[in-house]
Amino acid sequence: MSGKVVTGERVTTPEGGFNPTWQRHVAAYRGAATLLDAAGVPADATVLDVGCGIGHSFTELAPRPTIGVDLDAGALAGQDRETHVADMRALPFADGSFDALVAIQSIEHVPDADRALAEFARVLRPGGTAVLVTPNRLTFARPDEIIDPYHYVEYDAQQLHAACAPFFGGGVEVVGLFGSDRYRALVDAEKAKLDRLLAKDPLRLRRLVPRRAKMVLYDRRLTAERRRDPDPRAAEITPQDFHVGREDVDAALDVVAICRRA
Repeated sequence: MSGKVVTGERVTTPEGGFNPTWQRHVAAYRGAATLLDAAGVPADATVLDVGCGIGHSFTELAPRPTIGVDLDAGALAGQDRETHVADMRALPFADGSFDALVAIQSIEHVPDADRALAEFARVLRPGGTAVLVTPNRLTFARPDEIIDPYHYVEYDAQQLHAACAPFFGGGVEVVGLFGSDRYRALVDAEKAKLDRLLAKDPLRLRRLVPRRAKMVLYDRRLTAERRRDPDPRAAEITPQDFHVGREDVDAALDVVAICRRA
């Protein structure tokens, strides 16, 4: 896969069966741009892109310029924009620095998301807008257990609203990112594989495995699965297979919080 590091922590390549995840990420940025438009964020407003990873989708926010932030300097290397190596829980910017902020598939990666949310609100100007996209607990892997070892917390729509509301007095709305039938068919196939795997551990002894070891095992399995038997349908997925909507958000792939600072 062209030497790309395959990890469950971040999207790094569309190759070897990873295209659906890649395109879902592109669609999330595209949806965030539309939501910023609807919120009245000026077209020339700089957007802080928190937890931006390798930055493969930030151009979807154009014409708004962006500044990328990630904890991994390697992920930021070579990006054609201003970037900062920083923890989202301690952003290196003054209060009220930005009109807008996006965090795409990011807040689930910290154990204390309240600290990150407080920082998001702090660096926004009064009336500024944050768009946060995170996997829907009810449809991602298993609703009763966090399987991805890179995730500390997963939210449903109500939980995401409750997490954001204390920090954004201007209001919080939660919508969803939905997938096409052919994308959902791929998700269902992945879940069937997962169920067969987890059935081998009915006592959930996996809970005793240290998180770092889980990450290594997760990445190895992820890479092996996609390399051994990539589903040919995966290559057909495009950003058009996803849309942002307000219908039955509990059934969404991702939950999306639109947060306004007071």
